[in-house]
Amino acid sequence: MAKLEAYKGVYYFWAFLPSQPASIAFLFLFLITTVLHCWRIYKLRTWFCASFAVGCLSEVIGFAGRAVAYNHSADMGAYLVQAIFLVIAPAFFAASIYMTLTRIIRTVKGEHFSIIRINWLSRTFVIGDLISLNVQSGASGLNSTPKLTQIGEYIVVAGLFMQLILLGFFFVVATIFQRRLAKHPTPESYTPNKPWRQTLYMIYVANTLIFGRSVFRVVEYMQGHDGYSLTHEWTLYTFDAVPMFVVTIIFWYWYPGYVQPDVDDVERIELANSGNKFARFRWSH
Repeated sequence: MAKLEAYKGVYYFWAFLPSQPASIAFLFLFLITTVLHCWRIYKLRTWFCASFAVGCLSEVIGFAGRAVAYNHSADMGAYLVQAIFLVIAPAFFAASIYMTLTRIIRTVKGEHFSIIRINWLSRTFVIGDLISLNVQSGASGLNSTPKLTQIGEYIVVAGLFMQLILLGFFFVVATIFQRRLAKHPTPESYTPNKPWRQTLYMIYVANTLIFGRSVFRVVEYMQGHDGYSLTHEWTLYTFDAVPMFVVTIIFWYWYPGYVQPDVDDVERIELANSGNKFARFRWSH
């Protein structure tokens, strides 16, 4: 019979024994979506969605850690695995969502409607996302050390606030683009075989779910180790696991791989970028 144990007989990582059935259930659910996304990425060669598959895999690893912790509640490794991987997974989802907007804008040739230069749109959000990811993952490890727990919580909250700012600003950028395009539609926006509208609505929903989940995580960490959220497991599944699973489903169902610029446009962009690199090369020599 599993029982709650203290690390080195002094410090309790958990306020309860994590539910093994729930952990295993979500482990398999996210494992299924990981396989589905990897298959679709390979089939359609949509490598920009690779980070999304990494996010799915992070969820699998995180819930595997919780499943192991049921029988090893005093094990630091199991606690750290679930703490780190479940916190950072949505950042990987967000990275692919950011790149999807760039893909939509290029598909309808609406670059002039974006408030951020199209060549910097994905870079701006992905770089910010990576910074937030590193802050959250590094600080999550501090929560396993009693003397550094509070410091770790503050740093994680800072990383989550950074993520919230990015998600909020992304929503503003996408909304402004959509409104400008609605007022002055391009000929490409009428193309029936490129479902850019439903893809845009999909990223709105996914962005909102990730935003809501990040708000929950901020509240969770601000309440502290003895707060309501960290002492009641249902909150994790209700406000984190379920919304993130929904994100993986809608991203697969309304897959952005079916929205892409024409081949000629892609070649033109690649040639332009190559020309810029060659020009810089000649200038430096």
